[in-house]
Amino acid sequence: MNKKRVLFIDRDGTMIKEPEDEQIDAFDKLEFFPKAFTYLSKIAMELDYELVMVTNQDGLGTDSFPEDTFWPVHNFILKAFENEGVVFDDIVIDRTFPHENAPTRKPKTGLLGKYMNGDYDLNQSFVFGDRLTDVELAKNLGAKAIYINTNTNLGTGEISVKQEELSPYIALETDDWQKIYEFLKLEDRVADVVRKTNETDISITLNLDGTGKSNISTGLAFFDHMLDQIARHGQMDLDINVKGDLEVDEHHTIEDTAIALGEVFSKALGNKLGIERYGFALPMDDCLAQVAIDFGGRNWLVWEADFKREMIGKMPTEMFYHFFKSFTDGAKANLNIKAEGQNEHHKIEAIFKAFAKAIKVAVKRDPDKMVLPSTKGVL
Repeated sequence: MNKKRVLFIDRDGTMIKEPEDEQIDAFDKLEFFPKAFTYLSKIAMELDYELVMVTNQDGLGTDSFPEDTFWPVHNFILKAFENEGVVFDDIVIDRTFPHENAPTRKPKTGLLGKYMNGDYDLNQSFVFGDRLTDVELAKNLGAKAIYINTNTNLGTGEISVKQEELSPYIALETDDWQKIYEFLKLEDRVADVVRKTNETDISITLNLDGTGKSNISTGLAFFDHMLDQIARHGQMDLDINVKGDLEVDEHHTIEDTAIALGEVFSKALGNKLGIERYGFALPMDDCLAQVAIDFGGRNWLVWEADFKREMIGKMPTEMFYHFFKSFTDGAKANLNIKAEGQNEHHKIEAIFKAFAKAIKVAVKRDPDKMVLPSTKGVL
């Protein structure tokens, strides 16, 4: 049975603006958050999450915050969102006051016990909130936070850990509901592959939507340099660790790395919904490299590049063709590569840079057009 994913959404400061006295007890205090209707509606109708409202309403029911001033406005808010297709599966209100050490008070999880019984995939769930207590709630649940930071928040709340310790639990920090929707719809494309043979031991982790960070070690410095071009110019995060039989020669290390790299791309692309699929030409001093790629599910390589030197660094130039051929086999991709120029180092570096740019273009997704780019209906 697939576990359910949950969006735990704070009401005040995310769906509606929070007034200075922190109480929405009159209609003239009510102001809806920009774009909340549009994109929370799209989240509710398009994505597979349960919606749970989690809100602290300190002292609700006391003389200072009577219920007859709270419920009319609260119910109006719920009805307004319901009219746009946003219906909450559960609404959890903590009204404890004073709230010191109350087990039901965010960021404690006393009111959310049923979501921690194993039926829910909290690791793939999110807490929406405008305070660091919401981030700490995400940490306590084993979830991640979408931190609505407007730079006008009324405070960080009463957190029990150091603020810097909460940073790893923030999946997204924004005040734009459109960005929240796009973040949730465009799920992480992260994959890893381990390939072990009698000749090589390879592990690769790829984040297609990274920032260009790399940690690469193959035992061949020039090969590392070329693989770094893929991460840096493709704006993807790439960790590659290779232990190969370099005492024999470079062949197995380069070939097996290319196969595993192709496989990790295929795995990260998943269902390929919304990708551009195709893509790049770029000059580098005296050289011009042209690379076109198609992640269409079929492997093929066209190679039009000749090298006059036998080696660049400690990498045989004959292995450049073999690298890209092995990549297409692993990725099930078409690849067409042409390069011309005088400087052999520039020529192959231009190819790798153009290869990275082609991948960047091809894997780009449009959150408003999450369809398969194929008339066949399958890639």
